[in-house]
Amino acid sequence: MSEPLVLRETDQAIAILTLNHPARRNALSRAVLTSLQEQIGAIESDDAVRVVILRAAGTVFSSGHDLRELVGKSREEYESLFRLCTQVMEGLRQLGKPVIASVQGLATAAGCQLVASCDLVVASEAARFATPGVQIGLFCTTPAVPLVRTVLPRRALEMLLTGEPIDANEAWRIGLVNRVVPPDRLSEATKDLARRLLRFSPEVLALGKRAFYDHLGLSCADAYDAAEKVMVANALLDDAQEGIRAFLEKRSPVWSTESTGS
Repeated sequence: MSEPLVLRETDQAIAILTLNHPARRNALSRAVLTSLQEQIGAIESDDAVRVVILRAAGTVFSSGHDLRELVGKSREEYESLFRLCTQVMEGLRQLGKPVIASVQGLATAAGCQLVASCDLVVASEAARFATPGVQIGLFCTTPAVPLVRTVLPRRALEMLLTGEPIDANEAWRIGLVNRVVPPDRLSEATKDLARRLLRFSPEVLALGKRAFYDHLGLSCADAYDAAEKVMVANALLDDAQEGIRAFLEKRSPVWSTESTGS
């Protein structure tokens, strides 16, 4: 029996998802996307999980779509495949828990899209990122959606128009990744960041993450209007009241939504 295409393990309250098809450069085939979608759904309803790490086996993070699935298909098959990919990417964004990508190698096309769809990114110095679809006649239009919302627009467009890869340090400079570390530090550095997030109220993190993405694309006035409503809802939460009181009383807060596994 073959191993799952996406592995899941747990470290305290951290769910670690691993793309597990290195022989195919962790291509986002329909089967891999379906497995990711199932894992995201399971994590959403698992109160014991508070942070997610997404990583990959082998030397390549993900080479993007499996090109074998993009030859000679019908319009309906293409629509179904790209819709599934969008659902996975949006599933990560809408997940009420922070998602940290841990990128050890090359992430191209939809693989780069997957990285940009995560909330935070820790990259190895060996990592590279590219949207090379233009080079094979299939422009990376859907990968552009999270990319242009993450990095400087002109740098995103250069990546899309040329298809040329950028290294980890350049990815950090333009805002695609949060941290760049030596390869042998990648796993622990990613877990360190995840553990920092475990210190905070899961309910508040979920609320804040949702509001952050909701604000993108709004005018400043509309963003403030939406943010005020979120701040009111946040202030009324038990965890907010506990956190404020704990600060004033110079003690550590005890979150009502902490899992027993944390």
